[in-house]
Amino acid sequence: MTYFSQNGIPTNTFYYSNFNEIHHILLTEKRVVLRKNFHSLLQYYSMAKTSGHIDWYILLSVVGLMLFSVAFVYSASSSFAAAKFGSSEKLFWNHAIRVLLGLAAIVVFSRIDYHIFEKFTKPILILALIFLVYVLFTGAKVKGAARWIHFGFINFQPSEFVKYALVLHISAMTVAVKEHLNDFKTGLLPLLLWTLITCGLIAAQPNLSTASVVFFIAAVIMFIGNAPLKKLGGIAFGGLIIASIYAVSAPYRLKRILAFTGYGSGTDSEVVNYQLQQAIIAFGSGGIFGVGPGQSLQRDFFLPESYGDFIFSVVGEEYGFIGAFFILAAFCIILWRGINVAKNAPDDFGRLLAVGITVTLAIYAFVNAGVNCGVLPTTGLPMPFISYGGTSVLFSAAAVGMLLNISAQAGVYPRK
Repeated sequence: MTYFSQNGIPTNTFYYSNFNEIHHILLTEKRVVLRKNFHSLLQYYSMAKTSGHIDWYILLSVVGLMLFSVAFVYSASSSFAAAKFGSSEKLFWNHAIRVLLGLAAIVVFSRIDYHIFEKFTKPILILALIFLVYVLFTGAKVKGAARWIHFGFINFQPSEFVKYALVLHISAMTVAVKEHLNDFKTGLLPLLLWTLITCGLIAAQPNLSTASVVFFIAAVIMFIGNAPLKKLGGIAFGGLIIASIYAVSAPYRLKRILAFTGYGSGTDSEVVNYQLQQAIIAFGSGGIFGVGPGQSLQRDFFLPESYGDFIFSVVGEEYGFIGAFFILAAFCIILWRGINVAKNAPDDFGRLLAVGITVTLAIYAFVNAGVNCGVLPTTGLPMPFISYGGTSVLFSAAAVGMLLNISAQAGVYPRK
């Protein structure tokens, strides 16, 4: 029996129980639909989209470099760490933890579809530029340059973040304006503005070497993206002039250039080239097979920053020409396979991103090796995956993860 209130609304429990059942069924169906949609989204942005396995040559080369770097850093830093921190293992454990985090970053980013980043390249770059502006005003100064931000016990170097952020954004923008690349105003100019802003903020730290390399990497991406060679040549020539004027505008940079070219005064040349001379002595002491792991003399008494930018020379001393050769061979493999991934990438964004990441890793490695051998003037560029430094290891590892995801979607190793 149904009872009605004075205003005619049914009030019996039977009516309300049916209403609750219907409401429950509708909610259940809605949850099922949402669950299916979420599962489909996960499939879309997972490795389920890939047409092959990741490039094992790249993975094994990078993992090998990272694992061996733990031994290299321990050997190069033990004496310094014992003197400064009271424990010879202080920097060893710091680096080992960062290597583990880097390996985790490779796994995580290799599982994320690289197309996701194409939608967010501009916010990522803006965030990186904010960090660069922040470091200019409040960053910790090391040897007169403001390059680090301290977040409690975490030290963060924004330039390591921004170089990959720029690679992402220039790759995405080049694809977006590819129909207008012949027109300077609508094609190249937007790309050039982002590049100049980034390089200008890096140079203001001051860090001319990193700014120059980042500019070169951006130009390579534009070139591979079919930007007109004439216009790129003009841009490169203008950049070279600006960099040259900036290089001689500070006395310490001018002294470094004159000392490297052999035109510096005797005292200045000895001071400026001291680190480089000690690195060359380390290579000479190592010979073909090296003096043995942990047996370096240069790292203890003569070579400053032996665990950082000049760790390659310590490797050359302890492991000889053979050890140095295998490190450079690993980067040659990464360069070779990275170019192969770019050639087979499923779209233009993947192709340009693969080129940008590969060129970044390769040029940093070869420039660092050139500096250690005295072929190039002293810069502050680390050896990727080898030099001590958490920011460089983590962001380079994340970039390699992206490269591996592109390789899987490129089908360089098809699934059987």
